[in-house]
Amino acid sequence: MALAMAYNGAEGETGRSMADALQLEGMSLEEVNRATADLKSALDTADPKVQLKIANSLWARNGLPLKPAFIQRSRDYYSAEVASLDFASPQALATINSWVSRNTQGKIESVIDRIEPDTILFLINAIYFKGQWQISFEKEKTRDDVFRLGGGGQKKLPMMSQSGRFLYHKGKDFQAIALPYGGGRISMYVFLPDERTTLDQFERNLTAENWENWMNSVRLTQGDLTLPRFKIEYEADLVKTLQALGMGEAFNPLRANFSGIAETNPANKFYISKVTHKALAEVNEEGTVAAAVTAAAMTMASAQPPQEPFVMKVDRPFFFAIRDNSTGVVLFMGSVSDPG
Repeated sequence: MALAMAYNGAEGETGRSMADALQLEGMSLEEVNRATADLKSALDTADPKVQLKIANSLWARNGLPLKPAFIQRSRDYYSAEVASLDFASPQALATINSWVSRNTQGKIESVIDRIEPDTILFLINAIYFKGQWQISFEKEKTRDDVFRLGGGGQKKLPMMSQSGRFLYHKGKDFQAIALPYGGGRISMYVFLPDERTTLDQFERNLTAENWENWMNSVRLTQGDLTLPRFKIEYEADLVKTLQALGMGEAFNPLRANFSGIAETNPANKFYISKVTHKALAEVNEEGTVAAAVTAAAMTMASAQPPQEPFVMKVDRPFFFAIRDNSTGVVLFMGSVSDPG
């Protein structure tokens, strides 16, 4: 959603490359915005027994002449909070990070560690999820047991256990199980590669086609599940990833065209300089808490471009995803090689 907001101001080849990378080809801007708004609305009311909050915001440097149409679309379709700040003031950093913390219930306290002198705009998306298992794990059944680490070696971890009928699938080289939250619309899917299959090998088969086949293959099956309590955190700069997906124009100081965001001239063009993503997930006997933030920073272009930025027993590395089963949207996904 953070990039979709930026897409609203992208023109020419920059807009075309972003549409290609974000898989928006063939859709008008109006269709993109309405679809995003409908998705946000559907997720906001996904399950009364699950907390799922999605928030967006735009933070502009004082004096940046944001175009009224861009501001209106951000508010109408993304429910974005729009504000101007004195980026030279230390309070600006605290204000933005306070918004991040507030909209992730304190799980992610900050996403920006400093504001560069030529940064003019931040576009931020935050998501917070808290769901109780439909059937909780009994704490009395949690026992310390051995988990084999991804890099070799092992450690003792608290392992939760549960028996019953689960949505389960035995694939060619893995087992998969669905653990529903609340009313059942949202579930966590856990994929355990077989003994002779590495997590890397499983991830290479994680294609959209296979994913759909796996989602359609789960069947109610009696069984026993052992799953570690775990908490993982992740942080990355997504610029190189997005460039590899084809939207390099947006990061090129000399070629980026975001004239739909603000009034610009050849002397003050701007581009996306950084896309930071932070996420965490914590799983225990009661359920799951997860949060994520994506922040896109837009920077004033200088004469010289910057340097290129450099029994199913889950006792071994595994992959997980939290999916809204109604829309098919994957809210979180991650690989766990050390859950401690």
